[in-house]
Amino acid sequence: MKTKRVTILGSGNIGLSLAKGLVKAGIYQPDNITLTRRNVKALQSYANDGYNITNDNAAAVANSDIVVIAVLPQQLNGLLDNIKLSLKASEHLIISVVSGVSCADICSHLGFDVQIVRAMPNTAIAIGHSMTCIASGNASNENVTLVKSLFDTVGVSIVINEELMTSATALCACGIAFFLRSIRAASQGGTEIGFHAHDALKMAAQTAKGAANLLLQLASHPEQEIDKVTSPKGCTIAGLNEMEHNGFSSALIKGIKTSAEKAGALYKSE
Repeated sequence: MKTKRVTILGSGNIGLSLAKGLVKAGIYQPDNITLTRRNVKALQSYANDGYNITNDNAAAVANSDIVVIAVLPQQLNGLLDNIKLSLKASEHLIISVVSGVSCADICSHLGFDVQIVRAMPNTAIAIGHSMTCIASGNASNENVTLVKSLFDTVGVSIVINEELMTSATALCACGIAFFLRSIRAASQGGTEIGFHAHDALKMAAQTAKGAANLLLQLASHPEQEIDKVTSPKGCTIAGLNEMEHNGFSSALIKGIKTSAEKAGALYKSE
């Protein structure tokens, strides 16, 4: 079976991490992947590793089977206009990682239907630990499965309904920042109670990693694990209650909801 040629339009952090993940997993060789960017000099190290690099998006699409669109929402329409004539609905599969843009939005701007699968990874893709949500409004089950297998090389992926993709952006993509901020806050608390800043940060980050792994590896519920560390009149429950009195859970929930509302309006507002 012929290896499908992949072109990644807008080779920033997400696109480059996906390319490296596909090669590392042995699914693709670098010469099967084309990377595009306005400043092609920034991709020179990838050219040295065997990847194809160019700033000609239309030509790159014409010579590919799978097209990954990894640009900002405000750049999307211009890119679609540029590659429209190179796309063949019967031959190409588009993977869009553009926030807040539906499959129908892309087809509408192109003026014709082409199979599109949306993917929403997060920045942990850079170390192979992304949580990627995948959805489509018009692609075949075979192509959805194909895209999932590609993103499984750089973390964990799940298939969801397309109407939930904006919510996935808030929970998983923006969520990286929320959890990082909570780790930062914990490390600052550690410094205040006596630890050097670098020690406090390492302790907080490893503790957060352990907490996440408890849930993932034991398939347990957060409250079940919390109960194991809270004793009557103890210091853990005292700290938890103080955080809740100050709106910890409520603030996180409201932040996720606000991010989802903003993500849904990014493309429409441009």
